[in-house]
Amino acid sequence: MKNKYRILKIAITVIILGFLLSFSLKKFSGQKITDNKISVKMSEKTPVYFIDEKDIREIVKKENPSGKVGDLNIPALEKKINALPAVDSANVYLNLNGKLNLDIKQRVPVFRLNKNGRDFYVDEKGIEFPISKTYSHPCMLVTGDVQKDEYRKLAELVEKIDKDDFSKKYFIGISKDNGDYNLLTSEGNYKVEIGDLDNIEFKVKGFKTFVEKYLVYQDPEKYKMVSVKYQNQIVTTLNPYFKENDSILNVRNKELAKASLVPVKKADDKPKPAEIKKTNQPTSSSLKPKTVTKPKEIKKTEKKSTAAKPKTKAKIKIE
Repeated sequence: MKNKYRILKIAITVIILGFLLSFSLKKFSGQKITDNKISVKMSEKTPVYFIDEKDIREIVKKENPSGKVGDLNIPALEKKINALPAVDSANVYLNLNGKLNLDIKQRVPVFRLNKNGRDFYVDEKGIEFPISKTYSHPCMLVTGDVQKDEYRKLAELVEKIDKDDFSKKYFIGISKDNGDYNLLTSEGNYKVEIGDLDNIEFKVKGFKTFVEKYLVYQDPEKYKMVSVKYQNQIVTTLNPYFKENDSILNVRNKELAKASLVPVKKADDKPKPAEIKKTNQPTSSSLKPKTVTKPKEIKKTEKKSTAAKPKTKAKIKIE
């Protein structure tokens, strides 16, 4: 019995609200939507100015030329505003007093990407939208062949940099070269190589330790690159145009030159022809039995050989 009473109560409430809504629409359908009856609210936390209230009011006028409440197609107007590249979401509705409300949330750029000669913004959801001719939002500049499936992770990296005082002080840009990401620094001309976008906090922490314990005592122009992409180690590359590095680089070049002069004999190298000839010659031990012969035996062999010669000549003559 209680459930039936509750259902009946809800049904009566819906009917009353529907009657009041239809009555208000009939009452205000012939009225015009004047400027003071249009309320535009921008609800984003970070102030951006890709579109303003004036732009929204012009869209409302184009979608409803007559200006009457009864001729306004709210779903079509809402769809039109949501189609704007810089709009994240839009909610359009009418009050019972005939006032038109438009609650709009704009996209907030996390970084600006320069890719293949084209500039555009990317928001926290990884969605691209074009830059504005009238407004430029201050954000991290990224260059290189960044893929769309990397937008979300890259946006997370930029947000972490913006929230950390140390990172925000040092890093002013990001580049992608040969598949590796690099953080561009505000001090010196060196860059911090981080490789992929995994374990970002650990890599930034490693660079922070390097700065606090070593780099603060050095000239930032000394280095060309500081790499933290390898696990548990930091690799630095000297700047060849820094004068104080000349002595270090000269020593390294001399060591490389010495190393290049040392001949390296390969195991499978074939011996030279001269070496083969020497190895084929009989040794003294092998010649010893032939040289040590009795004189008598030598004379006998000589006699036999001299006696055999006339016989061969005689045979040749007969033929």
